[in-house]
Amino acid sequence: MTVQEVRTRLAPSPTGDPHVGTAYQALFGYVWARKNNGSFILRIEDTDRERSKPEYEKSIIDSLRWLGLEWDEGPETGGQFGPYRQSERLDIYQEHINRLVAEGYAYPCFCTKERLAELRKECQKSGAGSGYDRKCRNISPEEATGRIEAGENFVVRMKVPLEGKCVFEDLLRGKIEKDWESIDDQVIMKADGYPTYHLAVVVDDHLMKISHIIRGEEWINSVPKHVLLYQYFGWEPPVYCHLPLLRNKDKSKLSKRKNPVSIEWYRKNGILPEALLNFIGMLGWHLSDDKEKFSVEEMIENFRLEDISLGGPVFDPDKLLWLNGKYIRENFKTEQLLDRLVEWGLNRDHFKKILEISKGRMNALSDWGEMTSHFFCGKVPLTAEGLLMKDMSHTQTCEILQIVLWELEGIQSFCKERIYESFKKVADKLDIKMKHLTQPFYVAMSGKKVSTPLFDTMEILGSDMSRMRIRYAMNELGGLSKKAMKKLEKRYQEEFSNN
Repeated sequence: MTVQEVRTRLAPSPTGDPHVGTAYQALFGYVWARKNNGSFILRIEDTDRERSKPEYEKSIIDSLRWLGLEWDEGPETGGQFGPYRQSERLDIYQEHINRLVAEGYAYPCFCTKERLAELRKECQKSGAGSGYDRKCRNISPEEATGRIEAGENFVVRMKVPLEGKCVFEDLLRGKIEKDWESIDDQVIMKADGYPTYHLAVVVDDHLMKISHIIRGEEWINSVPKHVLLYQYFGWEPPVYCHLPLLRNKDKSKLSKRKNPVSIEWYRKNGILPEALLNFIGMLGWHLSDDKEKFSVEEMIENFRLEDISLGGPVFDPDKLLWLNGKYIRENFKTEQLLDRLVEWGLNRDHFKKILEISKGRMNALSDWGEMTSHFFCGKVPLTAEGLLMKDMSHTQTCEILQIVLWELEGIQSFCKERIYESFKKVADKLDIKMKHLTQPFYVAMSGKKVSTPLFDTMEILGSDMSRMRIRYAMNELGGLSKKAMKKLEKRYQEEFSNN
């Protein structure tokens, strides 16, 4: 395509804590826009009505601002192609869905959830995949209109070719082909009238004049659906550039079960934003073979998209910590570093929260240091013996830690009241006294059996740090095998879900 202005975007969904993968995509999109005197756009994709939360959107915005990746257009900032929240663009999507249906590129589908579930079962038994059988594809417009007017529930599906191949270009990988027969007639409007991701992302990228889509390689399989929509609308697609997937040390996909993945965790753990951006930049690109430490400004000056490496980048927290140490020692005079420490955790507001829950146990001001040290460190000293629950084995204690962890992951507002409710639910379900249940968590949070009040402590530490410390405790106890975890997860779903 002929690119007149470089316009890149970050389009996160506010359905959880902001992930380092979001920062990874944001950095490369931001750098490419700045390199070309273009625009970097933030768009919030919040059409998942059940999972999207305002607090997650705030966390995304706060994390990007902490990193210094400011956008030119977006929520709060505004811009000529707004609104920049998908939930505020529903009329735009409906107009385009109606156009696709009118032109014969999409159709209403009246199949029930029960029928689709049965179809998936049959397909799985036969080994023929789990595709939709296109039952409603040839319903006449007149019949479809009548059924809609009668109040029948429906979704809208896009017609996908029954034969041939989709061929598209990826800037890093070249030509990619995918058989159309392997792709379902994609749902583009859900029964609640909200668009699916695939429709909304194409409409928004076109109307917002996005020139380059820079995102993770996990989206490559979705590109044929998007290319087809561009074709149906008569639009020119953007340049696709799919970044290599971030991986754990064992080369598995980066996940919170093996590494901290929340931007907020690294922030609370005392990682400098400059170091985190430098580290993320290194995962896909190098300034030179002998220079691992570089600024975003240096990256902008020297960066080319085609220089991104396709090797599986390993997100190694130990290397990030090493790089962070270099920044602390080499980039800051004492006064500057003091300012950063105050901003990070040595500020009056933070101290006040901690003092409110610790003053009841202080006999001297000097008690403050030992009593509150767990609020100012990433890890606390742990022993398996200290973590063991009364009359339980390492494995049994580990299982209970994991069950509580799953409950905590479901909390939207991580406050002491909700934390208490989660613990109370587990205590009641498992018939464990609350004082016995909380004992290993006091140790996991503080490294001590007696410490500041547990639920207040966890609220101050925050969701990411609290959950990570529980994982550290599980590791100290020996962890759970994949088989044991799978068995426990099944038990958890049966005993705790929908209750």
